[in-house]
Amino acid sequence: MDKVAKTSLNQIVARTGLYPVEAFEFVRAGLAVTAQKVYPDIEKRSELEQHVSGRQLCFGLRDFAIRRYGLLAKAVLYHWNVRRTADFGRIVFAMIQGGQMRKTPEDSIEDFDNVFDFEKVFEAPQRPSGSQAAVFKLR
Repeated sequence: MDKVAKTSLNQIVARTGLYPVEAFEFVRAGLAVTAQKVYPDIEKRSELEQHVSGRQLCFGLRDFAIRRYGLLAKAVLYHWNVRRTADFGRIVFAMIQGGQMRKTPEDSIEDFDNVFDFEKVFEAPQRPSGSQAAVFKLR
């Protein structure tokens, strides 16, 4: 894995200029949760054996957002200017460039392109209609 001199997260945020620090913190926390999910025995693995691909991370961040923010997941991510999986990639690679994360030679920012459609995966569940809706009316 590549090793780079470490830059502070605030400097990375300022340099990137697209996303607030909360988006970077979310991705960093989501990476830890995703790695634990991919490698249940993570504590027995070396750092090199804990690699998570861009695709795995995107799906992990989707699940993490839904668990953390529920039906507001898409609104929170949009508020941070994160609207597609490529935005996750930009955040990750900004942190790699700043020494906050590492990558393997096989990793590419393109690994994050079009992994899933935000509109579909963060869509609110459908509300019942017709006679089913009557059951849910407030009295």
